[in-house]
Amino acid sequence: MTEAAAQTEEIDRRTVKRAVLASAMGNATEWYDYGVFTSGAIAASIGTVFFPGGSGTAVLKSLALVAIGFLVRPFGGAFFGPLGDKIGRQRVLALTILLMSGCTFLVGCLPTYSAIGFAAPVLVVLLRLIQGFSTGGEYGGAATFIAEYAPTRRRGFWGSFLEFGTLTGYVLGNAVVLTVTLSFSAAEVESWAWRIPFFIALPLGLIGLYLRSKLEDTPEFKRLEAAGEKAEKAPLRETLVQNWRMILNLVGIVLLLNIADYMLLTTMPTYFTDTLKINDNTATVIIIGVEVVQMALIAPLGALSDRIGRKPMLLTAAIGFLVLSYPSIKLMQSGSIALLVVGFGLVALLLLLMLAVIGSTFPAMFPTRVRYGSFAIGYNVSTSVFGGTCGLVVTALIHATGNEDWPAFYLMIAAAIALVPILLIPETARVPISKIDVQATPARGVATAR
Repeated sequence: MTEAAAQTEEIDRRTVKRAVLASAMGNATEWYDYGVFTSGAIAASIGTVFFPGGSGTAVLKSLALVAIGFLVRPFGGAFFGPLGDKIGRQRVLALTILLMSGCTFLVGCLPTYSAIGFAAPVLVVLLRLIQGFSTGGEYGGAATFIAEYAPTRRRGFWGSFLEFGTLTGYVLGNAVVLTVTLSFSAAEVESWAWRIPFFIALPLGLIGLYLRSKLEDTPEFKRLEAAGEKAEKAPLRETLVQNWRMILNLVGIVLLLNIADYMLLTTMPTYFTDTLKINDNTATVIIIGVEVVQMALIAPLGALSDRIGRKPMLLTAAIGFLVLSYPSIKLMQSGSIALLVVGFGLVALLLLLMLAVIGSTFPAMFPTRVRYGSFAIGYNVSTSVFGGTCGLVVTALIHATGNEDWPAFYLMIAAAIALVPILLIPETARVPISKIDVQATPARGVATAR
């Protein structure tokens, strides 16, 4: 290799790294918000300070706030996704990260119910709706950004860092909450210290905005633009009419992904404290520990998918959830902290098999012209209906029936449904992103190239 060629390759590698970091920062910002909102101490404080009534349903009220944001995510996906296919990925992603972090920050600035009455819950709900709308355009664009920058044979490796951002944001959110609860009394947390974690979201978003503003749009989008194939209008109709089958496949897979994801990351913290009666700080330490292990393993698993394909890992995860969810929840209910960690870790490992490959799998299900929009719409419809409501539904079912096994039942149902679309989607592990041709791809397990 000549010196000039080696220099060009090194520059490209640095650009890919910067693109991955800029994309992952948005996911980290999004999940930092969920980490803060669903941690035991802050969830109880939010439900108490913004709503009337006793503290007995405070956690449920806080989870309802999380769920409310998901109601508008499909609308955000339908707006930002096709817009990203029209004007470019980079511009839209700069806007979404600013809106997400700004809304989280502003929650920390709001006056409480005791100060302004019913205006307090109205304002916090409004901010959650704006945050959910902007989040609807974030994930699909960030995944598309990485996939369109990454080399074909390393797309699984680089794509895994999108979910590394998820785990980083969630761990950071829980770590900040843990620091706050250890540093202040319960009365101080409920009085004013609950605001501190929300304030930290703004600098996170500004860092992500800076990183994204320093990057050009993806090579794949610029190629489409140069060839005159870019849509003149946001192609919502084209996205839905020509890609509805693959969008439905995406919805089915994301159903399991997000029920598992939100079950572990947003439902289990309150399940441990509210149902299993584990101390807030103990539960937080367990969750952080398991997620740090996930962070260490996700990139190697992403690289493994570049060699063996994405579908084997997705199938292993779905079958694992179907078979092992119930034994895992029984281990968590055993009364032993050690067995709880084993049960929680087992489900977390199954989730990791999915997290490691979705950043490379989902964007490759759609052609470049409508990739951002198709991904954003399918992903957010499924996330809104099944993921964002997971904590609220499972917690309500446990309270209504007295049966503490609902987390396992919910996972098993989702896994059974997801097996069908996983079998139907094509394997795209070694197919160049520019050659994806979904329209010509029958459901027989291998992608075709144009």
